[in-house]
Amino acid sequence: MSVTAVLKNCGVLLESPYWDVPSQTLYFVDGLGHTVHRFNPANGSHEQVNVGEEVGTIIKTKSGKIMLASKCRFAYLDWSTGALTTVAKVDKDLPNNRFNDGKCDAKGRFWAGTIGPESSPAVVLPKQGSLFCLHPDKSVTKHAEDIDISNGMAWSLDNKIMYYIDSLTRMIEAFDFNLETGEISNRRPAVKLTNEEGLPDGMCIDTEGMLWLGCYSSSRVNRYNPITGEKLQTVMFPVTNITSCCFGGPNLDELYVTSSREGISDEIVKNEQPLAASIFKVTGLGVTGFASNEFDD
Repeated sequence: MSVTAVLKNCGVLLESPYWDVPSQTLYFVDGLGHTVHRFNPANGSHEQVNVGEEVGTIIKTKSGKIMLASKCRFAYLDWSTGALTTVAKVDKDLPNNRFNDGKCDAKGRFWAGTIGPESSPAVVLPKQGSLFCLHPDKSVTKHAEDIDISNGMAWSLDNKIMYYIDSLTRMIEAFDFNLETGEISNRRPAVKLTNEEGLPDGMCIDTEGMLWLGCYSSSRVNRYNPITGEKLQTVMFPVTNITSCCFGGPNLDELYVTSSREGISDEIVKNEQPLAASIFKVTGLGVTGFASNEFDD
């Protein structure tokens, strides 16, 4: 196994890695830098566009467009200009909220959740967030509320379980999931983290049905069996705040990992964590993941 920093010091709060199979490129966002990034590992090219507001998640659509969960709206992004075209708005009565992590399910719905205002990293006004789903017809359903920090999600191999994270619970939770209707029910714990393992952040699932979890404040990505709750593997990184991960590469056997320098002083970054807010690639894991789902527009 090998861990390499493939893109160094490229923002503040790097999140939402998304591997685009057709272009073999990695998209990700800098939530606090208001930027969306595109990185081609084959030739090293790195582009970014400023969208003018906090951005939580990026996905691609089946028609080839780029869509964001940005501030409190779902929106299309025009890469050439940075302009956003609103598709739907949420949390209209909570103007200080913002979208955080999100992902598309196998039927092309776009799920994303919000968080309340932060006074410092992971310190938020409690119970302000919600979990939303944007349907292909552009309607929005709220599926959960009273969330602190809405974060990672993934679906079981048979699409009967949706895994979900509200970070301050220190758990990965599970819902029964109806793929045809998008309804969720029977919320319950699946994995419980110790204090040493930090806060659960973004995650993805591999072809064996195991979850790979970015652990904020503890320098690691853990692999878990979500059925038993057992921790199977730990990959350590030279930075404190790991935020998310996704599989990529031509064979979907490389794990791309995002990190953050939010709340870390310039002195500590310089002297102790020079790779904070970098993109890492993990190879030699011996497992593969899935292509990212697209929004059905």
